[in-house]
Amino acid sequence: MSKTLVSTEWLAERLGDPNVAIVDASWYMPKSGRDADADYLEGHIPGAVRFNMDEVADHTADLPHTIASPGFFASAAGALGITDEMTVVVYDGAGLFAAPRVWWNFHVMGAKDVRVLDGGFPKWKAEGRPVESGKQKPRLKKTFDVNFNSDAVARFDDVKEALAQGTQVVDARSPGRFRGEEEEPRPGVEPGHMPGARNVHYASIIEDGRLKAPDELRAAFEKAGVDPAKPMVTTCGSGVSAAILALAVETMGNGVPRLYDGSWTEWGSNPDAPKERG
Repeated sequence: MSKTLVSTEWLAERLGDPNVAIVDASWYMPKSGRDADADYLEGHIPGAVRFNMDEVADHTADLPHTIASPGFFASAAGALGITDEMTVVVYDGAGLFAAPRVWWNFHVMGAKDVRVLDGGFPKWKAEGRPVESGKQKPRLKKTFDVNFNSDAVARFDDVKEALAQGTQVVDARSPGRFRGEEEEPRPGVEPGHMPGARNVHYASIIEDGRLKAPDELRAAFEKAGVDPAKPMVTTCGSGVSAAILALAVETMGNGVPRLYDGSWTEWGSNPDAPKERG
């Protein structure tokens, strides 16, 4: 197992450790019918704080859960009792869906040691490990010193340049959405994909809420014509599942690739952005 992915056994041994911050990062697609905040109140890993990616975001942006400004993020993390020096362990209620996005957020903001719980809350519960319910207990406010890595966040013009230069752009959406055969879930967003982009559906690299083994991950990327060892930009619908690809690349022993924060929601709603189907 990579240093980034930690086991439920590893975390269970560290419950109550003041230097370990446990973060419930659950988030679900609007049509899922699930309420992540309500699920947290019903049950979460003991000591976990709730991180809502729609709240810890740039509220001046027109796009969903755009990464927050460094100052806003620092204030939110500090209010949750998290410092940049702690070991931050992120999990979600799906096993592996939203946690990589929040892992990426902390990584971009300069957290020195941020991990993802392998198997997430479903695996934790299936093993009969302790669960607590109710509101988040008040925590002593801490200071999170941000070291913002702006190069890790790809913007619209960065992606245009990457495509023009032949840098790998890898889309995590379903094959149907990538080919433009399915309507996009957000109004005003055209179907299709960026010319030259490759498609690695995030669901194809996950099994039972866990990332597949590194050799299987590598095979999935290579099948799509992607070399995981070479520079790339990951993208998806709104920047969530793109982080699953980023986590997969990192666990294969490569660095964390750039992530297109606006993703297809921004690209597909821009009439001047080139698009392809098929």
